[in-house]
Amino acid sequence: MSVLKTAMSPSKTMNPVMWQPTPNSLDNSAMAAFMRWINEREGLQLQDYPQLHAWSIEQREIFWKAMLEFSAIQLHQAATQTLIPHQNFWQEQWFPGCKLNYAENLLHYRDERTALVFYDEAGNHAELSYAALYAEVTRISHWLRAIGIEPGSRVAGFAANRIETLIAMLATAAIGAIWTSCSPDFGANGIIDRFQQIEPSILFAVSSHLYAGKTIDHGETLKQLSSALPSLQKLVLFPELYQTSGSKLTSTHCEVLDWKDLTSKEDEVNTPLHFHSSNFADPLFIMYSSGTTGRPKCIVHGVGGTLLQHRKEHLLHLNLHREDIFFYFTTCGWMMWNWLSSGLASGATLVLYDGSPFHPQQEQLFHLAEKTGITVFGTSAKYLSSCEKAGLKPAHTHDLSRIHTLLSTGSPLPGQGYDYVYHSISPDAALQSISGGTDIISCFVLGCPLLPVYRGEIQCAGLGMDVAIFNESGQPVVGQKGELVCRQSFPSMPVCFWNDVDNRQYMNAYFKRFPGVWTHGDYAEQTAHGTFIISGRSDTVLNPGGVRIGTAEIYRQVETLPEIIEAVVVGRELSDDVEVVLFVRLQVGVELDEQLLSRIRQTVRRGASPRHVPAKILAVTDIPRTLSGKIAEIAVRETLNGRKPGNEDALANPQCLAEYRELARTLNAQQ
Repeated sequence: MSVLKTAMSPSKTMNPVMWQPTPNSLDNSAMAAFMRWINEREGLQLQDYPQLHAWSIEQREIFWKAMLEFSAIQLHQAATQTLIPHQNFWQEQWFPGCKLNYAENLLHYRDERTALVFYDEAGNHAELSYAALYAEVTRISHWLRAIGIEPGSRVAGFAANRIETLIAMLATAAIGAIWTSCSPDFGANGIIDRFQQIEPSILFAVSSHLYAGKTIDHGETLKQLSSALPSLQKLVLFPELYQTSGSKLTSTHCEVLDWKDLTSKEDEVNTPLHFHSSNFADPLFIMYSSGTTGRPKCIVHGVGGTLLQHRKEHLLHLNLHREDIFFYFTTCGWMMWNWLSSGLASGATLVLYDGSPFHPQQEQLFHLAEKTGITVFGTSAKYLSSCEKAGLKPAHTHDLSRIHTLLSTGSPLPGQGYDYVYHSISPDAALQSISGGTDIISCFVLGCPLLPVYRGEIQCAGLGMDVAIFNESGQPVVGQKGELVCRQSFPSMPVCFWNDVDNRQYMNAYFKRFPGVWTHGDYAEQTAHGTFIISGRSDTVLNPGGVRIGTAEIYRQVETLPEIIEAVVVGRELSDDVEVVLFVRLQVGVELDEQLLSRIRQTVRRGASPRHVPAKILAVTDIPRTLSGKIAEIAVRETLNGRKPGNEDALANPQCLAEYRELARTLNAQQ
């Protein structure tokens, strides 16, 4: 436990409790069972989650070793010790000597229970049992080995959220190779920026995908990728669901194969699958930063750290069991896909969905939840806001009674988002707002079945995660906004950045702000009762008149107005200050007249403070987003201030910045 003194601000009125744990949660959840097990094993008398969390920080080596055992992770060889300390936080080594395989732990169930359910917006449907999943992974693994793919080789996916993608990932992990994937909506330049750096040998790809009723053909994109990636030996096309020219792709420098050719040999399934013995810190996944300030960073995550962290979060914090039907609305370019995939280690049924969440009906995902009996429903704060704006009330139109937990991430979930969930989706589900990111392929702060849910607040810091909020002086504070940090190492830190020989990029990314402490880049607050409120990214914090304002504090107010679909707020630099400029995208037929302008200002002033009221409010037709779907505040800020954004290829819709350039010229002319 940290011995640093923590500054406290004057007490504030607590937000209302929206959900309370049931007696069953308190007595029979895996978190409660773990605490009883620890008490008996260590001779302790831990009574509640705060005590358990404090112990997991104070005795972190004992905790992580116990977690490895409690979560029943299959090992090939035990570690020689739990942790090799180092004066540099990021160079500490967890579980040296430990050998295991990620895919083996996800495939240890091999029965007829359903492992995967797939639907897309067109109604295409497929299911696979655990036994059949093991057989398919066996086939692809044998093929990969036969063509020379070995531990450390890179295998890439230009892939939709389909069963085949998950099979390819597991087959890659089974032989100790490294998996990396991007969503097909990234486009050629975004993919090339990422894959060129890691030089994949194999590319699994979709030749087309469907979104919002429109079929997008990737034939030309795949030709560009083949030309730009000389390391490619084979290009494997997944089965065609939407008839396009992409399935006839031939003019590439590498061999083009059909997925069905790889999965048709019965003798390969009869040969047992040998799972490679990976070291705990061997590379498993390569993930990518957004790339909005330069070429995307290639973040390498290890076998053991990823698995152990996901098992902790799924088993204890999420209370995921074999009987659960687990869904997260995600693409293969977002870390939530990797996080969802690890749910197989719990024996749960995973629901994979590809396409628009609002097509062909606005209630598409709620139809899916009712049809498949989803028990854990995961989505983004943006999706929940869009549902509210659309007036959807699925609790009144669908049977969602099986949902016991609803997850939200991607951006801070405001208080009205909590209201919407409990009034219009599920009055009984545990709402877990979770936050972490690609950098740690997991969460710093998340939910807990033993704790209440407060409106607008994240329940707790994760076990084993020494999370705090630092002020400008690097001192931990409670009840004040500051930088979210982690003061001790944890197993799911990146192994390295790819091609970052001297670890300079790694150190600059996380340890430059406060030496020796992981600085995550979130502007946040810890409350007196241990919850967390995130106010946006710290690199986009506004600073008018020297007062720091998180962008999410303004979004929370603005997005309550039904006329506004979404907004982006940035700081416009003046000679001696910064003024807050709010751009709003309005509903069809709505005009930004004086009446609406007044309502926006009053809403922000009343819900936040006079300091939060934007100096200027402008209407725009579109808002730039990163390829992973997040609002690109930095790109807007740089454009507004007359600078070129770092990497427009990292944006899904860079063309919309032209409107912001024109608005910037207009504002400058008015000075």
